[in-house]
Amino acid sequence: MNHHIRKIWNVPEHEHTPVEVFQNRKLYRREFLQRMGTGLGIAGFAGLLASCEQATKEEIEQAGATTPLPQASGSIYPAQRNPAFKYGRPETDPIEAEKFTNFYEFTGPTSKQAWKYVEHFQTAPWSVTVEGECAKPRTFDLDDLSKELKFEERAYRHRCVETWAMCVPWTGFPLASLLKLVEPKASAKFVAFETFNKPQQAPYMESSGPGTWPWPYTEGLTMPEAMNDLAFIATGLYGAPLLKQNGAPIRLVVPWKYGFKSGKSIVKSDSPKTSPRRLEYRQPEEYGFVANVEPDVPHPRWSQRTEWMLGTEKRYDTKPFNGYGEYVASLYTG
Repeated sequence: MNHHIRKIWNVPEHEHTPVEVFQNRKLYRREFLQRMGTGLGIAGFAGLLASCEQATKEEIEQAGATTPLPQASGSIYPAQRNPAFKYGRPETDPIEAEKFTNFYEFTGPTSKQAWKYVEHFQTAPWSVTVEGECAKPRTFDLDDLSKELKFEERAYRHRCVETWAMCVPWTGFPLASLLKLVEPKASAKFVAFETFNKPQQAPYMESSGPGTWPWPYTEGLTMPEAMNDLAFIATGLYGAPLLKQNGAPIRLVVPWKYGFKSGKSIVKSDSPKTSPRRLEYRQPEEYGFVANVEPDVPHPRWSQRTEWMLGTEKRYDTKPFNGYGEYVASLYTG
């Protein structure tokens, strides 16, 4: 009896490729080839590919522009920079931080060009509800925040679990100052952050299907981590309001942890007694709850000992806690 055995290289692409990747296969192939050309040092090859779809800084910023903030917020940009925080390396060119972002709701895990897909995302009106184990639960709109909290600019290093990094100036305020307004109870052990849930405005959220990802995206910190002065709520970047692809209109910034801990476009903060349900449930070996930057703890698929900077591709040795040990190391001792 004769059997036809189909060789693995004859399997149709649509049968072995995730749906979202197959649907956008031309974009992903172009990005992959461009990265390969850059990584191999083939400058001409990478430049040729990049020229197929080069966007200007103005086009990228226009694509991610948000509705103007309330009048009371207009005076906070640019905010005064806090001199206590230094990069220790060159600042990342704004266009690099604006065009290369992880925002799964719009692109899924395979593309960094969220700016191309945020056009229909509505960021106004916007409010953030802070509730749970607190004495004074409350909903804040952006105008409330600009009136009641002191905004500043902080020069922070940012480190992704994928080993890329950037140095950018965030505008915002310490998370602790917001939490103090709602007076957390002693029973509050964690602080959870929930991002928006608008599938009709976020292409990948709509196309990925139920159960694929735990929408809405939720992350969390322990209460001591949340009350640490380094934990920051950002509404701006590079002296201007956040762009949509960078987490507009309000996001969390936790610079001693990998970037997936810093939730974007937050709509709710809760203070549960137990650890919040989060991305960890899908891939616990890659998205642990603590997620501190630690060079001696490898990712399951790559080393974390070095990192490379957006734009320049320059490599640096990874530092424990992303170099912020003096602020946070005491949280993890004893």
